[in-house]
Amino acid sequence: MASVVSILVRVIKKMNEERLLEQLVIHEGLKLQPYRCTSDKLTIGVGRNLDDVGISTEEAEYLLKNDVKRCVDQCERTFDWFEDESDNVREAVVNLVFNMGMTRFLQFKKTIAHIENGDYELAGMELLDSRYAEQVGQRAIDVANQLSNK
Repeated sequence: MASVVSILVRVIKKMNEERLLEQLVIHEGLKLQPYRCTSDKLTIGVGRNLDDVGISTEEAEYLLKNDVKRCVDQCERTFDWFEDESDNVREAVVNLVFNMGMTRFLQFKKTIAHIENGDYELAGMELLDSRYAEQVGQRAIDVANQLSNK
């Protein structure tokens, strides 16, 4: 019987979550870009203190999936050939766009041209012959190999 009573007490004392959330958005604001709060803490969203709280693994995975979807959508809109490529090539291109952004990836004209022509090994070689490859090291080697193993 005690468990039924404790459940009833919790139900009766339950806050109005929707009202609380609305109030917090009003008081904290909703910022979709990181900013420094009045305590000089890096903050995002509705008062999420990134310096002290950070994000959970589940939140990071959620963000990652959204970011990958955004990159895939950009690739599908930008490259006529993207959907017809093998999984390895599409994954390599999404990896590159994810890492450097579409604007910067579009500067890799020779790499892109080689992919369009089906010259995947040359595309990988072009990628490795770049400042980007110097900056990211093993990642560039992995992506170049992925392109070559169409």
